[in-house]
Amino acid sequence: MTVDFVGRLVGGIGLFLLGMLLMTDGLRGAAGQALRDVLVRSTQTRLRGVASGFLMTALVQSSSAVTVATIGFVNAGLLSLGQAVAVTYGSNIGTTVTGWLVTAVGFHVDIRAIAFPLIGVGMALRLIFRGGRAGAFGEALAGFGIFFLGIDTLRSGFEGLSDHVELGTLVGAGISGKLLLVVVGFGLTVLVQSSSAAIAIILTATGGGVVELGAGAALVVGANLGTTSTAALAVIGATPNAKRVAAAHIAFNLITGAVALTLLPLLLVAIIRGRELLNLESEPAAVLAGFHTVFNLLGVALLWPLTGRLLRSLESRFRTLEEDEATPRFLDRNVIATPHLALDALALELSRCGQIARRLARLALAGERRARESIPAGAESLAALIDAVGGYTQLLGRARIPSELDAVLPTALRVSRYYTEVGELAEMVASGGVGRARLGSPALDRQLEQFVARVESLVARAGIDVPDYSPDAIAAELVELQNDYQQLKSALLHAGSEGALPARELVSTLDWLSNVRRIAEQTERGARFLNSLHAEGESDALPEETSVAG
Repeated sequence: MTVDFVGRLVGGIGLFLLGMLLMTDGLRGAAGQALRDVLVRSTQTRLRGVASGFLMTALVQSSSAVTVATIGFVNAGLLSLGQAVAVTYGSNIGTTVTGWLVTAVGFHVDIRAIAFPLIGVGMALRLIFRGGRAGAFGEALAGFGIFFLGIDTLRSGFEGLSDHVELGTLVGAGISGKLLLVVVGFGLTVLVQSSSAAIAIILTATGGGVVELGAGAALVVGANLGTTSTAALAVIGATPNAKRVAAAHIAFNLITGAVALTLLPLLLVAIIRGRELLNLESEPAAVLAGFHTVFNLLGVALLWPLTGRLLRSLESRFRTLEEDEATPRFLDRNVIATPHLALDALALELSRCGQIARRLARLALAGERRARESIPAGAESLAALIDAVGGYTQLLGRARIPSELDAVLPTALRVSRYYTEVGELAEMVASGGVGRARLGSPALDRQLEQFVARVESLVARAGIDVPDYSPDAIAAELVELQNDYQQLKSALLHAGSEGALPARELVSTLDWLSNVRRIAEQTERGARFLNSLHAEGESDALPEETSVAG
């Protein structure tokens, strides 16, 4: 192996990767919002999702780019888990297009005759139309030209290297040798961060005689598995649904890889026989491109009927506290025929709503940044659980219930409304950080902090799950809090009238303070009316709603 060979190999790989980078970035820029629009609007059915994933990957020549974009859309709530999984199926098929491109152009066309004009025209467009789609398209054209030059350089380098090295003889035969080749292919994709680039390198090496056909097939399987590394890295710190998409991507590639290795000799023979029937030459690069396509199609065919089960399995994993909280635990439709049991289930679920609402309120009142960041997700969980309670209440209302329970269902809906408001107020208090700002007066700051601390204490104890909960004691404490609120409000207004507190800051602080006070009121009311439900709806046990002027 001479320095010239090493230089050709390193330079060819460098040109190839540079071309792939320019081509992918240019095509993505030329497409504009097409990637987002196609993925979001054209994934209503599983089949259309597969087609969208295939087309987008074929367009930008990067399954990793499409996979990462899909994970991002799931993270943002633009795609559902089922839609995203279908896109990953299509993306894995779409990544095989590069192999056919390399086979069609790299081994049958005078590459330099088309590469140099592409580079020249592409860069001219890039310089003339800076920042526009035409400029991005020019960058993609130049990338194609450099991509083809890299293929040509790699091909010439591998052709010379074939006289000195044959990779299959270095790793040995048998299953251990095949597995080692899979690891090498995986590592190549991780190294160059593109399965398309890794596949093209493998095809070029196979076409140059450095890698025999069976070894090349094992390398292709490994390179296909290597795409999972990008997806795994992309979901660090992401939402549970995004992690599930990455897990589906990994599962798909592991299953297809295992099937491809198991059927490797049969698939290669079938592809060679198929090409012979079509009067096509069975050149190694073309056979490998076909192998890559066939085993990805086979993987989709195998997983297609199992997708529903896969989605259910994924949904049971990577669960967060909020997702677990949003799932009803007691609302059993089978007991609706027995109203008293259904009432017990409803009261227990509303108690869970109260626990979530009070947790969110305490997080908001604590004022810690990390704690506040979890409030929006918790509020969504609370809203989902409240919706489930509302649906269950309607079902119970349509059933025949005893007359003594007539007043119970309106009370249940009232409790739902109170706890919904607590969740909404918690978000408002958490986002209104100005209420935590210093007011320029130590006495006012201390008075404000003491008021917030008292509200937090009341919220912590205003729950029927609290051992020493007393509706009368909490109601009496709320009256004292309302008096404190009026005194604090008067002090703030006085400070504003004397110019000690700017008008804008005064208004923001008063609004924030009012929301804090309302958290206490709604929490107390929710607990009081929920407590009455546990008295099985006796009319004399149902409390009356009180109102307090703010």
